[in-house]
Amino acid sequence: MDQPFDYDAELRRYHLRLQAVADVGPDDHVLDVGCGTGLTTRDASKRAASAVGVDISAQMVATARRLAEQEGLQNVSFEQADVQDHAFPAQRFSLGISRFGTMFFTDPEVAFTNIARTLRPGSRFVQLVWQASKHQEWYAAFRGDHPATAGAFSLADPATAQRILTAAGFTDIEVTDVREPVYYGKDAETAYEAASSLQMTQDLLTGLNPTQAEQARQRLLTTLAAHQTPGGVQFNSRAWIITAHRP
Repeated sequence: MDQPFDYDAELRRYHLRLQAVADVGPDDHVLDVGCGTGLTTRDASKRAASAVGVDISAQMVATARRLAEQEGLQNVSFEQADVQDHAFPAQRFSLGISRFGTMFFTDPEVAFTNIARTLRPGSRFVQLVWQASKHQEWYAAFRGDHPATAGAFSLADPATAQRILTAAGFTDIEVTDVREPVYYGKDAETAYEAASSLQMTQDLLTGLNPTQAEQARQRLLTTLAAHQTPGGVQFNSRAWIITAHRP
């Protein structure tokens, strides 16, 4: 059985960039949107008065709770919910963060309006989103040169992100270009096994007969090997850090 993909390992460089911009303080009450297995929430809680992580995946939330308990954290909690319609308390949080957790809303304006409602006046919302697929070496490795504008890339256009956030009630929106490598494993085989649970890997093999599937696998392994570095298999990538304010 495939092991869950380790997004924390993949995104460790971006994690540090988000931490630096979020600048969590000891009086902050932090909302982490799309928290996954909770690393961003747990790290925020170590600097904040409290932190709440929200994710739609019950499995990831269960893992997040287990890891927080193992670390003995008392001021962090996790909720399994859809941010679009979750009944957050009004003006509950002083800071919102998200590490690639906001691109998959079916109605982003509704979701961001709900986020704005639960932030206190004067609060910031700091999120990382992917830039266009053409700027992602990891995307090319799995999907070739077919561009994508939905899913992970739904907020890749800064004008689109600004329009949605403005409609949701945010102001003073700033978009910053960040470029970091993403990590897939210590070598090509490890990277392939790590990525085998991802939907984009499964899509790569969908509809292929055994011979074609093996050929596709070998092509992917060759691509992964070509991105071997002293620090493991890494792909260049680009993202936006978008900071918005709740007036």
